[in-house]
Amino acid sequence: MITARPERLRLAELTSGVGAVILGIGLGVLLSDRLAGLGFGILAAGIVVHGWGMYDRRRQERSHGSVDPWWASALYWVCWIGLGGMLAWIVIRPGALI
Repeated sequence: MITARPERLRLAELTSGVGAVILGIGLGVLLSDRLAGLGFGILAAGIVVHGWGMYDRRRQERSHGSVDPWWASALYWVCWIGLGGMLAWIVIRPGALI
């Protein structure tokens, strides 16, 4: 049985993820008039799902003894700050439910 090299597997995961993002953008553009009122809800769902994925991946890697380089840890926290900023924008924007 042939197994994939870890770096090749990561590249495949990245390629698949980027393709999914491009697919989602394309669907959003094509359905923009029908999805206009759902934008902030979809954005909030994306924040939650992406945040959970980041957290879970980091937790799994740490449980297997992986140590990130300094720049990966910095990017991890920069991403969390960005997600928090977007979530705050959703909550405090004019016309928000809260």
